[in-house]
Amino acid sequence: MRATTPGEIAMRCAEVMWKEDRAARELGVILDSVGPGIATTSMRVEDRHLNGKGMCHGGVIFTLADVAFAYACNSYNHVAVAQFNTISFIAPGKSGERLTAVARETMNNGRQGIYDITVTSDDGHVVAEFRGNSKVIKGRHFDESED
Repeated sequence: MRATTPGEIAMRCAEVMWKEDRAARELGVILDSVGPGIATTSMRVEDRHLNGKGMCHGGVIFTLADVAFAYACNSYNHVAVAQFNTISFIAPGKSGERLTAVARETMNNGRQGIYDITVTSDDGHVVAEFRGNSKVIKGRHFDESED
């Protein structure tokens, strides 16, 4: 089936990317949804994700947010990479809880984009706020004429 709507294009990009996204899969990240300029990822915090203080490692939280960012900024069938990212840790992620990262595009001029990602826990409290700046490089995820 040919991807023709913006939502179908975003889904097709995500399918292509997910096949190669070994890091996300190995960490237990799930791609919950994707659309033009938006994406939601989640993961259950397991013992393997804990730091020496028994909290979810900041690098794991960053990665969860970064994966949502990647799928949101790559949803237009243009290959985009991170140019600059920042994160503010608000509250700890706890063992056993599900963390969810919701990415929303706040600016896209065709070559660069800005995305805000909020990471929340099961009970809805904010764990982290992440901002990602993307840059489009050469390439497409799939050939739209052959899809």
